[in-house]
Amino acid sequence: MKNIKAEKFYDKAFDWVLTNGPSFVMGILVLFIGLWLIRLFVGWTQGRMSKKDVNPSVRPFLMSLMGAALRVLLILAVMDIIGVKMTLFAALVGAFGVAAGLALSGTLQNFASGVLILLLKPFVVGDNIITAGFEGTVMSIQIFYTLIKTFDNRSVIVPNGQLSNQVIVNTSREGTRRLDIDLKFANNIDFKQVKGIISAAIDKCENILPTPERRIGVGELQPDGYLVSTNVWVNAHGFQDTKLAVQECILEDLKSSGVKIPGM
Repeated sequence: MKNIKAEKFYDKAFDWVLTNGPSFVMGILVLFIGLWLIRLFVGWTQGRMSKKDVNPSVRPFLMSLMGAALRVLLILAVMDIIGVKMTLFAALVGAFGVAAGLALSGTLQNFASGVLILLLKPFVVGDNIITAGFEGTVMSIQIFYTLIKTFDNRSVIVPNGQLSNQVIVNTSREGTRRLDIDLKFANNIDFKQVKGIISAAIDKCENILPTPERRIGVGELQPDGYLVSTNVWVNAHGFQDTKLAVQECILEDLKSSGVKIPGM
């Protein structure tokens, strides 16, 4: 009786091996070959990121995320080859993903925005930007937030998700900026005299770029006078210091020449 039961067991086991054995062998082969290919692909991608000068702070995370995602897909493919039913597993993963997404929606948005900022580089560390009602220098770009130091020495921490949904004015990316100064004069004051005084004052100021050329002209005509608009080009970094110095030079030369500015 025992021999008969043993023979039935061995027969069933043999039939199961014949039926499912090739699938298991194929699954194991796919697993090892897939892991080897993933290592090669991750290494190649890391080399490409180095050549493309991808930000070093985001590089390790992207490598880990890519490797984990590819391994999960490989395991799912192997389980499908072996014949494991994925319906319940897929439902559990989906439910967990929805719950985690709802709980971490703000954090995930900041994270995704941080990765995009580091990859697309709308601004980099050292740039002067205006955003979220603040103007200052970018001191640090992290995965979840960006640190901005304002010109009056305040540290502003802005979530990257907020940066991705607002207009960002990068005032230093181009390297130069145009400085605009408008001054009003009475109609009895000769414009050519004013233009000569302003031009001479600009010649004495430092940090004024020779190109593009300066422009001095009548910007607006008004019943009680006219507006003189002056445009000069300066370096983006140090813009405010240069503006103060140029305005001081123009004011001093106008006063020393006896030209009066209304209200002064």
